[in-house]
Amino acid sequence: MSKKISGKNIKSKSHDSTSKIKKESTARFNYPFMDYTKPVALVSGLIIIAFLSVIMSKGFVYGIDFAGGIEMQVQFDQPVEVSKVRSFTSEMGYKGASVQALGEENEYLIRLESIKGKDEKETNSMINAMISKVTAGLGSSFQGLGPKVRRVDSVGPQIGDELKKNGLLAVLYSLLMILVYVGLRFDYKYAPGAVFCLFHDAIITLGIYSLFGREVNVQTMAAILTIIGYSLNDTIVTFDRIRENREKYKHANFKELINISINETLSRTLLTSVTTLLAVLAMYFLAGGVIKDFAFTLAIGVVVGTFSSIYIASPLVLFADYIQNKKEAAKA
Repeated sequence: MSKKISGKNIKSKSHDSTSKIKKESTARFNYPFMDYTKPVALVSGLIIIAFLSVIMSKGFVYGIDFAGGIEMQVQFDQPVEVSKVRSFTSEMGYKGASVQALGEENEYLIRLESIKGKDEKETNSMINAMISKVTAGLGSSFQGLGPKVRRVDSVGPQIGDELKKNGLLAVLYSLLMILVYVGLRFDYKYAPGAVFCLFHDAIITLGIYSLFGREVNVQTMAAILTIIGYSLNDTIVTFDRIRENREKYKHANFKELINISINETLSRTLLTSVTTLLAVLAMYFLAGGVIKDFAFTLAIGVVVGTFSSIYIASPLVLFADYIQNKKEAAKA
């Protein structure tokens, strides 16, 4: 009999605290985000599985930084059709070469596959010979069009593999440090949500790159690390508000408390995301080359990061709290 009364009292306190926080809340919105966690989790899980399947089946189109090879930026005095530049690379014997237009039809990026000699000295000699051959061929094939080689970058296959390995390690180490940081700053039950949220953002971004065959290079990895930082910042703001409300309203229903906390920070989240996205879109449409690719990655990250901080990180905190309460109840 006493247990039933105790249960009613706890329920009553929880209801009173929830009512109190709703009255005192300064939130402009009142969306029941946590009511849709299960269908959203199902959809997110299917998307992650789909993108992982795409990554494993298609792989990535690695840029010169990771794959190795030669990259030449060529500018002409007059517009030249991209088909003619591609025909030129085939005639020179480089059938695996790729040609990318940069802005107007008078500037192109020619990428040639990496070559490898018996040792480093022979490899460098072969690369220099290839650059000289292409430069001379441009002058003879496009006479009167004033072809100029503005930039030449070359990366050996061994250096490319090393850069690829270091880029992956940088992402993994950053996620590990974030796991430790969130665990120490908040509580262990907050950490998995924050890190899984970042994995979610990185996998979706890389999955889009794999799906559309976009080039993955050092700039892409830098953009992904930037996305991780941006998404974490958004998540930490929400976690801070959840912790503040949890300490203030100790008997409130945790699910409702998370809902109210998200709504209280929603204005800040939306304003930050929209203004950041406007700046990124301006870079994407007005800039070119490396900056355009960097902006493309950030645009994906801003949208996905905003979604995951609400529907991935917070529900995982709620789930961790449920597991903790279940363990404590079993011990009691």
